[in-house]
Amino acid sequence: MEEYHSGFIAMVGRPNVGKSTLLNRIVGDKIAITSEKAQTTRNKIQGIYTTKNSQMIFIDTPGIHKPKNALGDFMVKTAFSSLNEVDAILFLVAADQKRGSGDNLIIERLKTANVPVYLVINKIDKVHPDALLPIIDDYRKQMDFAEVFPISATQGNNVDRLLTQLTALLPEGPQYYPADQLSDHPEYFIISELIREKVLELTREEVPHSVAVVTEKIERVENEKVQIRATIIVERTSQKGIIIGKGGKMLKQIGTKARLDIERLLGDKVYLELWVKVQKDWRDKKVYLQDFGYRSSDY
Repeated sequence: MEEYHSGFIAMVGRPNVGKSTLLNRIVGDKIAITSEKAQTTRNKIQGIYTTKNSQMIFIDTPGIHKPKNALGDFMVKTAFSSLNEVDAILFLVAADQKRGSGDNLIIERLKTANVPVYLVINKIDKVHPDALLPIIDDYRKQMDFAEVFPISATQGNNVDRLLTQLTALLPEGPQYYPADQLSDHPEYFIISELIREKVLELTREEVPHSVAVVTEKIERVENEKVQIRATIIVERTSQKGIIIGKGGKMLKQIGTKARLDIERLLGDKVYLELWVKVQKDWRDKKVYLQDFGYRSSDY
């Protein structure tokens, strides 16, 4: 029998460099939400990529930024904790963004890593090819990376080459998850995230980072639609009004868009019931962070 190889790979980077987009590209389905708004990912999300002879578990982390509240603090601790006990680290940067203080902070932390660190320059489709060499040179001066991969997560450029390289370094190990499993997160979590993605997509700047979503019920009734009830939590009454919208129009739009993604995830017709609740300053209260799914050994 051929040897089986498996391992864990952390993905770190500033907000909005495309970590979740790359994860979805690798596993071939949407398990991590994406948005043009920064700090979309809040928890560690594990994506599972399985082939005949190997299995890679990718850990998509929240974008590293300067925390402004307890939620932000949780996100940064979550991102850095993922660097422990992995077999490789992908440091993602965006080709259309200059190296900044956030990148420098991550690089300093990565210098102490005892596993290979790969520099992944994403969004190469947004810059002229001649701009890539100066970017590579700049980052190589900061740290000795195992290798550099310019990619486009949205278009798929060079992603296969990255996977081939990662497969080659995997240690011999077991198949941790069934071959058809794409994530370690339960349906409740992914459904909540898909709903939150639509809130990020459809609402204005004052709302997105104040939103949490809790899926309270998933009920499968034989020969009928899957019944799902979820609550969108915001911090202020004015935000509740924005999410509900005039005559409930915004909430209906959020529900319609989320339902389509949830149906694709579950492979079933879905009846989605959404509620909106105000929980003042929940992002700064540890009890609410835990209630809404942001759990850590530090809380």
